[in-house]
Amino acid sequence: MQEIKSQYNYEQVMLWLEKKGGELYGNHFKILESDHPIIYKLIAYFLKDQQTCFQFNINLNKGIMLSGPVGCGKTSLMNVMKYLTPIEHKFHVKPCRDISFEFIQDGYEIIHKYSKGKLYVSEPKTICFDDLGTENNLKYFGNECNVMAEILLSRYDLFTSKKLQTHITTNLSASEIETHYGNRVRSRLRQMINLIAYDKTAKDKR
Repeated sequence: MQEIKSQYNYEQVMLWLEKKGGELYGNHFKILESDHPIIYKLIAYFLKDQQTCFQFNINLNKGIMLSGPVGCGKTSLMNVMKYLTPIEHKFHVKPCRDISFEFIQDGYEIIHKYSKGKLYVSEPKTICFDDLGTENNLKYFGNECNVMAEILLSRYDLFTSKKLQTHITTNLSASEIETHYGNRVRSRLRQMINLIAYDKTAKDKR
């Protein structure tokens, strides 16, 4: 782990995150020392610590893709990070499977809803799409649609025009993302997100 030179005390922030995680998920929530390299990067990004992000080659204009094996704690970490983020950068975590169920019920309006990010207010909203790859291609009145692919392509357009950020958690590899969503989506994601990845051997914490 490289030395961090920052205005923030990362060890204190780590302790605070573990306490907040305990409040949200119970006393079994623990931050393992093996996860520190990942969490330092997330802390730097969500605190908008420019100096440290530069050290880690993280672009603050882009979103985050947190990838890793099933059970390594991606979703809980992103939910905890919401409380670390400055108010102007707050984000909403939305499971991709829930979006697929909404599509079955309400159709193409759901793609518009999440591609524009207008969940609660008229302004575009930063969203973390949780567990990308757990949803399936779905049919609405007989028409099959790759819902998340359409949403991500639309959000890329807003990223380029309005700097709208998108965060993602997934256990898919880059090649699996291309298989599920196509080369165009993979290419757009490369331009709009920073990849922060757990080792494939990361421990299942469930």
